[in-house]
Amino acid sequence: MVDKSNKKSDENVILAATQKESGNETMHVKVHAPYKTYFDGEAISITGENDTGQFDILSKHHNFMTLLNPGELIIRTVSGEEKISIEQGIMHVKKSEVVVFLDV
Repeated sequence: MVDKSNKKSDENVILAATQKESGNETMHVKVHAPYKTYFDGEAISITGENDTGQFDILSKHHNFMTLLNPGELIIRTVSGEEKISIEQGIMHVKKSEVVVFLDV
């Protein structure tokens, strides 16, 4: 039997050390559709596009809500970059937490 609480604790210690070294703070990002979760975890930034153009969200961004245009969401984490192709969506940013609802 694997003790998942220790594994999660170790991951948090590694993440905190990496953030401190890089100077990057993270935020929680969740990207999901009605029947699928595309991403749920800590990220340094997320890039999307709305009617005014491409934009980036970083930790401690002001509260923000927007409709997303078709394209790619780019989620940057301490371990790399993840790209998610989207057709439409809604992004809500509040207190260093980003929730993206797709296909709504």
